[in-house]
Amino acid sequence: MTPNAAAATQAAPAQASPSQTLSRGIRALEILAEADRPLTIAELAEAMGVHRSVAYRILRTLEDHSLLVRDDAGRVQPGPGLAVLARGVSRNLQTAALPELTQLANSLNMTAFVAVWDHQDCVTLVTVEPRHSAATVVQHPGSRHPISSGAPGIAIQSALTEHEWNQLAPAVPYRQEAAEARKRGYAASHDEVIAGVSSLAAPVRVPGGRPAAVAVVYIRSAQDPEAVAAALTASAARIEGQLA
Repeated sequence: MTPNAAAATQAAPAQASPSQTLSRGIRALEILAEADRPLTIAELAEAMGVHRSVAYRILRTLEDHSLLVRDDAGRVQPGPGLAVLARGVSRNLQTAALPELTQLANSLNMTAFVAVWDHQDCVTLVTVEPRHSAATVVQHPGSRHPISSGAPGIAIQSALTEHEWNQLAPAVPYRQEAAEARKRGYAASHDEVIAGVSSLAAPVRVPGGRPAAVAVVYIRSAQDPEAVAAALTASAARIEGQLA
């Protein structure tokens, strides 16, 4: 090894090892967010694959920051601190999208939401349900599914060319439906993410960021799908205008 090479090797910073404690804390929050009910410490420890004492120490720290709370029986669930953190996620996109989602939900009588791209998943960022309906599909913020399934994922892909997509996500194939959606401005799916549920989505291009999608989900609708798609693409254009 030459002296210059040796000096460069010595000067190169060592790669930092990940924090196991931080990783476990994040995993605990993920498990609680996905659970359909509060969990006991024993249940959470089992889901995390750690001893109960380890889970308890992690939970005490998260509890101190209001990221989780315990009920009278000692069961744990997500806390209000998470809502404060979530408020800052894609803040500009949420602010621009909320009025459009409200209009879509109430005019179409469908649940409207914005989905964002997270690694190999599509994650619901913000959602609005119609004001006067009890028969809509619920789409909770934070819910996720593979980006290779469903109209929102197809719409997100369609905001990019196949070459651009392969550069960013080589492990996820570029769907033929995305190429078709790129031409017509919106994507459609049925029975892909939830059995019996249909979805329409339009891409939202985010300056300096990865594309998102504005979408609706429904089981049955008297609405003309083309009219719904036109409303979505118009909302997507207005959201993009707010973000520009």
